[in-house]
Amino acid sequence: MVGLAGFGFLERAIMEELWAAPEPLRVRELLVRLNEGAEKPLAYNTVQTVAERLARKGLLQKIADGHAFRYGPTRAREEYVAELMLDTLTETDDHGAVLARFAEGVAAEDARQLLEALRRREADEPGS
Repeated sequence: MVGLAGFGFLERAIMEELWAAPEPLRVRELLVRLNEGAEKPLAYNTVQTVAERLARKGLLQKIADGHAFRYGPTRAREEYVAELMLDTLTETDDHGAVLARFAEGVAAEDARQLLEALRRREADEPGS
């Protein structure tokens, strides 16, 4: 199973837990959260390896805490998803067509929120 932008199942689960956490977590704390209600519990080394991989990719920060480390996201979920959307938009020369298809596919409430954000942006621009 692949989640956000090519994340594997465990990578996404780790990111979701860390985005939801009020502060960076130690691997042991993360392991407890991931194993809550799990049919097959994960091993400590597995979670540590994947957290290290996410840190090397620049998605997690690694903070020394005694003899262990705490891991926390380098960006908020909203920033990460927006960055994915912008990166995807650059994959084509016809941004207008992509944006039009996107606008057609979003829910009405999401479209209203997008329009409101665009109106605020336009009002904030100098010379508006």
